[in-house]
Amino acid sequence: MAKNKKSINLHLALLLGTLTLVLLVQIAGLFPKVTTPIEQMEYSARDLLMRLRGEQTPSEDIVIVAIDDESFSGTGFQWPWPRSYFAEIVDQINAGGGKVIGVDIFLFEPDPKDGNDQIFADALGKSTSAVNVLQILKKGDGQFTNFTLVQPLSPYRDILDGTGITSFVRDEDAIIRSVQAFDTYNGKTYYHWAFDIARLYLGVEPPSNPTSTSLQFNDQVVPLNAGQLVVNFTGRAGTYPTYSAYSVALGDVLEQDPDAFHDKIVLIGATTVTLQDIYPTPYSAQNPTSGVEIIASTIDTLINGAYITLAPAWIALLITLAAALLAYFISFSKRPSVTVILLLVSMSGYLIATFVVFASSRFVLPVITPQAMLFLGVILPTVEQAVSQELEKRRVRNLFSRFISPEMVDQMMATQDLSTLNKRSDISIIFSDIRGFTTLSEKLSPEEVVALLNPYLEAMSKVIYKHGGTVDKYEGDAIIAFFGEPVPYKDHAVRALRASLDMRKALVELKDQWAKEGRPSKIEMGIGINSGEVFVGMVGSEQRINYTVIGDNANLASRLQDLTKTYDWPILISESTYQHVKNEFDCEFADAVTVKGKTKAVNVYKVLGFIGAPDSEQIKPWQK
Repeated sequence: MAKNKKSINLHLALLLGTLTLVLLVQIAGLFPKVTTPIEQMEYSARDLLMRLRGEQTPSEDIVIVAIDDESFSGTGFQWPWPRSYFAEIVDQINAGGGKVIGVDIFLFEPDPKDGNDQIFADALGKSTSAVNVLQILKKGDGQFTNFTLVQPLSPYRDILDGTGITSFVRDEDAIIRSVQAFDTYNGKTYYHWAFDIARLYLGVEPPSNPTSTSLQFNDQVVPLNAGQLVVNFTGRAGTYPTYSAYSVALGDVLEQDPDAFHDKIVLIGATTVTLQDIYPTPYSAQNPTSGVEIIASTIDTLINGAYITLAPAWIALLITLAAALLAYFISFSKRPSVTVILLLVSMSGYLIATFVVFASSRFVLPVITPQAMLFLGVILPTVEQAVSQELEKRRVRNLFSRFISPEMVDQMMATQDLSTLNKRSDISIIFSDIRGFTTLSEKLSPEEVVALLNPYLEAMSKVIYKHGGTVDKYEGDAIIAFFGEPVPYKDHAVRALRASLDMRKALVELKDQWAKEGRPSKIEMGIGINSGEVFVGMVGSEQRINYTVIGDNANLASRLQDLTKTYDWPILISESTYQHVKNEFDCEFADAVTVKGKTKAVNVYKVLGFIGAPDSEQIKPWQK
């Protein structure tokens, strides 16, 4: 009982230790500058959920005018392009009825050619709406941080309908999953320029009430993660309709499709690798996506209200605790196969649940933390249990090798539940004793007694092991053994009698050997056998323990052995044993005897030998 309690306490300690470790790692991830391995894996899990969900249908109202390799080849321009050329592109978009133009190029420095900035500004001024980017630059010398607001040049500021910051958020693995939703400068809040594009397209008020977890936009609460908007990417690079800037400026696009820009959001930005405005995303880690396409997905997220919400810390905590509780119950399974099945079902079930929740509501549940809790919470206690069981098996094996043969030890370990070794069981018990040994001992030195006794005990034990018996103990020249435990045998009584007959043969061989060596050999052996229910189990202390039998039926076997002296007969058995062996052994009723400790007479039988055995093999009384 104490051992089981100790095992449970260790089990619980391992589980709580695992839970504490997982929670500490999770809490560490709440600090902005700390990205834990689990948090990095959560990023990957979120990407996987997005890919499993599949690519989404992009908004038909967003198109891209690409500064691409074709444009560089067609124009022959080096970067930066003349602003007058951008004016030609904008003129085409205006002619096509573009609703909102988003210019994803910096307009912080003047064009080398005088007048080009004004030409471009005039073209943007003719647009229904035009939006450009600004930057809040942060510079530090180690002690102080200086902030600088960098805005488009004055010709553009006068005509632009909106501006905003353009900050992508690179996670530790360099993948873009979010944009910085807002920033502040001199007490004024500046939002990501995608909000201005979306507001102008939808005709709604600018965003408001920004916090680290949310802001208000288009009559909705927009979920944020540490001030960041998680982009609901529609797919891989090339998802949105894209036209080469060169083809647009030539008028080829409108000629082929007059409605290419009509009433749409038109984003002008670089897609060529040359300008290095490309980034890995959840859909395209190996095939990076241009910055302007990321902006397109951001705008798509805003105008459709398709926001991704990350589970708050308290939900993650509750799920982790639930995983710990589930792991606690799973790990108590005594069958490893069941434990593995329950673990796999639980882990896969939770994965399916997280996917269903994400696919249906864009709500991201924690994936790695609960899975880690489940796995470690089951595996660590299970490993501990397996190690404990293995150590216990080794202890039991070492212990039982003193009582039974190695083959029986293996059989016992394979068939027995070691926790049920202590029990009541129906078995057969042998008590054997050497006749005349006390007298013989008086004539010999202690060394000579040991020289005779050890070979005798060794020979008798081998016979007992051969027939599947267990040697309980040696008491001087007496041997106590039993059959039927720890390996159960239905024919335990028959095995006991067969062993008894072979023990007599082994004694004859020993006597012959001793006679040849000139040692004393005039000894006989008396055996008493009884069958019945006794307690069988481990008895003793931590320092000294024995596997033995206790009970009235064991005592009766001892009394029968004593009676062999009275009846001068080598082997005596009880009524219960006789009923088990009467079909194989020839037995003769000796007497009904009231033995010590019994109030009712016990039928005693003499064993004559195997039924049908020749006279030479029949048991004879001892010679006087």
